[in-house]
Amino acid sequence: MLYIVGLGLGDERDITVRGLDAVRRCAKVYMEAYTSLLSLGLDPASLANLEKMYGKEITVADREMVEERADQMLSEAADADVAFLVVGDPFGATTHTDLVVRAKNMGVEVKVIHNASVMNAIGVCGLQLYRYGETISIPFFTETWRPDSFYEKIQNSRRLGLHTLCLLDIRVKEPTLESLCRGKKVYEPARFMTVNTAISQLLEVEELHGGSAYGPDSLCMGVARLGSDDQKIVAGPMKKLLDVDFGPPLHCLIIVGETHPVEQEMLEFYMVK
Repeated sequence: MLYIVGLGLGDERDITVRGLDAVRRCAKVYMEAYTSLLSLGLDPASLANLEKMYGKEITVADREMVEERADQMLSEAADADVAFLVVGDPFGATTHTDLVVRAKNMGVEVKVIHNASVMNAIGVCGLQLYRYGETISIPFFTETWRPDSFYEKIQNSRRLGLHTLCLLDIRVKEPTLESLCRGKKVYEPARFMTVNTAISQLLEVEELHGGSAYGPDSLCMGVARLGSDDQKIVAGPMKKLLDVDFGPPLHCLIIVGETHPVEQEMLEFYMVK
């Protein structure tokens, strides 16, 4: 049996009772570490906290392992109970849907145990969940790669008066382009996009397109460490949020659409001073 267990958003204590029971039954435990991270991080001390809480040794699974060598984990799950731990909810990333498909094609039974994710916990900012349009992802720009396919999606949501949740890039154990060319992988230092970088890139794309989807005065909400004790939420125009220090990762951004009076009241609590 393969158990895909959501861990929630904060720390090792956010796992559900059902999830913890499943993990403790398993012969082997993997933890996905590239679509998101718990607020406590994945340094050796933090991993030790997880292992102590769950009573199991944990193997950290990076993108390369999950996307290229998942068959090894699935083969183990064919003969014993194996847990695959996912920050947030198991289906918050398309990779995990692919994992379920591969498991079922191999005849491996799968049980999913859900938890909170950014997709529902973002409701804490006061914007109503059913008033959101399509969620977008914003990747880090490079000198030669500046994708902007998200622009049209934001524009469509803005025309309908809907909010846009922007998920910001996480780069963990990503090989450098130069090393790939040489055939021997060397990995970049871990990077986590900030609200400030996201807004800067968004404004660059708006200037390029000129479609008035948003601008420096557009109301946004920056969110950091959602679900943690020290989560931070600040609302204000893009140009003001550029100067706010949101602190450590992970960050996300909301481009605010038309607001209901109750939403507006909540927004006032978070407005930048």
